Amino acid sequence: MKALLVIDVQNGVVDLGDFKEELSYMESVIKDFQSKDLPVIFMRHFDDMEESPLFEGSEGSKLHSSLDQYASNVIDKRTPNSFYNTTLQKELEKLGVTHLFITGFNTEFCCMFTAITAFDKGYKVTFIEDATGTVNTEDTYEMKGLDIRDFVGTVLDWSEVIEVLDFEEYAEKYTSLGSS
Repeated sequence: MKALLVIDVQNGVVDLGDFKEELSYMESVIKDFQSKDLPVIFMRHFDDMEESPLFEGSEGSKLHSSLDQYASNVIDKRTPNSFYNTTLQKELEKLGVTHLFITGFNTEFCCMFTAITAFDKGYKVTFIEDATGTVNTEDTYEMKGLDIRDFVGTVLDWSEVIEVLDFEEYAEKYTSLGSS
């Protein structure tokens, strides 16, 4: 069975940039999964430091209003890895999930760590590159010209164990318009 992870779509992240396109792609994938009665699991990250925008209980830690209406299944986490010290694996096992689709924030942290761990745990993994986003830039990493999302997607794709698609490829391959 397939399942979708929507990682850290929270005010403290989304409000730091213009993510209209990424959120639109995430919403389309969510609706596609829900139309097929496939599980959609939201991950919510909490930080322990009060000054963090993701401090538990803060406005920043809440799911963003653009997608929160779809969040009937939410699992909390405190590290970039959605599996570490969470109930995610038990939930996936209970649902009989074998193929995990990754969307959300931040591409190079929580999304990438979760994708790699999911593969290590035996799941088939599809990373929908342009349905992820990051608040970081080329300046964050002092790497002129760096396209973080493309870089992460390329690295995961080169692994030859994680399927990396853009939204159009996902729609063609997996939605009701394409094959399942």
